[in-house]
Amino acid sequence: MNRSDFPMLDQDLIYFDNGATTFKPNTVISSINEYYTKYSANAHRGDYDISYKVDLKYEDVRDKVKDFINAKEKEEIIFTSGTTMSLNLVASAFFEKYLESGDEVLITKTEHASNVLPWFNLANKLGIKISYIDLDSDYHVTIDNVKKAITNKTKVISLAYITNVIGDKRPIKEITKIAHENNIFVVVDAAQAIAHTKIDVQDLDIDFLAFSAHKMYGPTGVGVLYGKKELLDEANPYMLGGGMNESFDNENEVLLKSLPYKFEAGTQNIAGVIGLGAAIDYINNIGIENISVYESKLRDYLINKLEKISFIDIINYEADGAIVSFNVDKIFSQDVAYYLNKYNVCVRAGNHCAKLVKNVTGVTNSVRISLALYNTEEEIDEVVNLLSDYEKIRNEMI
Repeated sequence: MNRSDFPMLDQDLIYFDNGATTFKPNTVISSINEYYTKYSANAHRGDYDISYKVDLKYEDVRDKVKDFINAKEKEEIIFTSGTTMSLNLVASAFFEKYLESGDEVLITKTEHASNVLPWFNLANKLGIKISYIDLDSDYHVTIDNVKKAITNKTKVISLAYITNVIGDKRPIKEITKIAHENNIFVVVDAAQAIAHTKIDVQDLDIDFLAFSAHKMYGPTGVGVLYGKKELLDEANPYMLGGGMNESFDNENEVLLKSLPYKFEAGTQNIAGVIGLGAAIDYINNIGIENISVYESKLRDYLINKLEKISFIDIINYEADGAIVSFNVDKIFSQDVAYYLNKYNVCVRAGNHCAKLVKNVTGVTNSVRISLALYNTEEEIDEVVNLLSDYEKIRNEMI
C-alpha cells in the first residue's frame, strides 16, 4: 500500500474518515486532469475526433465497472451522481411502478438515510409498509431473523452490504437465495463495501446494487446503479432530456433509447466517470482481496488497543467492515472529534446519517474511525495515545 500515491498525505494529517470519502491517488487525479486538458468534449454528441475519444473512454469505464462487479452485460451499468441517486432511481423508476398498497419493504434500523428515505417516500405515495428485520445482540443481520421477518406481503429486501456505523457485513448471498425463493427483490447499498470486499453480483444474485466512486478512491459526484437487464428494461426513466431519447415529435410520439442510455439524461459527469475508471484500475492493481486482508488486520489492531482503555465504549466490537464506532465516557462525540482535530486527526462524529441506529443501540451519537488501505498501525498508535489521557481530552476538547 503506497502512501506516496496520495498527495493529500503529503502533510501532517491522520485521516480516519474514509467511510465519508476517501483520498484520491495520483492516477485518478491525472486521469481527470488529462480529460480537461487533452480531450475535453462531450460524450455521445460530437462527430469529431476528441468527442469520439470521450465516447471510447466513457464506455470503457462502463466495461471496467461491469468486470469489477462481474455484471453479465455492460448495459446493466448506469452512471449516476452517487449511491443516493442510485437508490432513489431504483425506488422511483422501478418500484414505484411495481409496488402496491399493502406491499412490504424490509430494511433494518442500521441503514443509511439513503436506504431509508426513498422507501419512506414510497410508503407515503403508495401506502406500502416499511418493516424492520430484527438484529442480534451485536446489531447484525442473521438469516434466521430475515426468515422471521418475511411475510406473504414482502416484495423487497433492501440492505447495506456493510453498514456505515456498525460496520457489519451482511450475508447477502444467503439472503438473496431466500428472497428469490419467495419472489422478493433484493436491493443492495454497497457504498461502504465496494472498496473493501469483492462483490460479484452474479454469484450473489443481486437484483439492484448501488455505490459511489468517492468511497473507492475515485472522484465525488459519480456513482453506479447496477440492475439486472430484464429489470432495468421494465423501469421508467428517472429523468428526461437530451441523450436519452431517439426522437420526439409530440407528447404522444416519444421514443426512448435502449439501456443504459435511457437512464443517463443530459450531460453526464464525464470527468468523474473517467476518474472512476482510474480508481478501479488502482484497486485492481493492488487486489481487492489484499486490501480486505490488510484493513481487517488494521481494525483488529485498533480494537485491541481501544479495548484496553477503560473509559472508551466500543459500540461495534464485532464487525467485519473497516469501521470502529465508540464513545468516550461522559464526553460528547463531537467534542472528542474537536479534540482530535487539534492534533490533525480527522474522525467522524454524530449520527452518521443513520438516525434509526439509536433505536437499537441506545446511542444517539458516536465517534467513528473508518479505515482505508493507506492507513497504518503507526497512525493508530498516535490516535490511541491521544485517546488514552482522559483529563487531556476534557481539558482540550473545546
